[in-house]
Amino acid sequence: MKDLSKYIKFIPYIYFISFIALWFTDVNRNEGIYAFPILVFGIPFVWQIIKPNNKLNFALGTTFVCLSSYFILAYLSDVLGIISFGNTAKQFIIIGGLMSFTNFAMSLWIIRNSLKRAF
Repeated sequence: MKDLSKYIKFIPYIYFISFIALWFTDVNRNEGIYAFPILVFGIPFVWQIIKPNNKLNFALGTTFVCLSSYFILAYLSDVLGIISFGNTAKQFIIIGGLMSFTNFAMSLWIIRNSLKRAF
């Protein structure tokens, strides 16, 4: 059980790395070589797994809490009908909402890791 609890703190980083990998493969399938700069977004998360840094951890958490809050506001405005989107955007409303709230939760987890203790 101690081995499992040692690796649980890396779940948010693995989540964001997998999200970036999914985003990269989707863009790479359509755009080709222009997708490779997306991989740069994964470097801080990989760095946090290899050699954790408390300041980088807090900066990542804060940045992604702000971005996730923006995504949640956009999702809620679409659900409440404040801003109307096209039909193709509405097809992904459930997946987008789930992703927005999961990103927010993972970002809060990263902040909690940085405030709770040093790695």
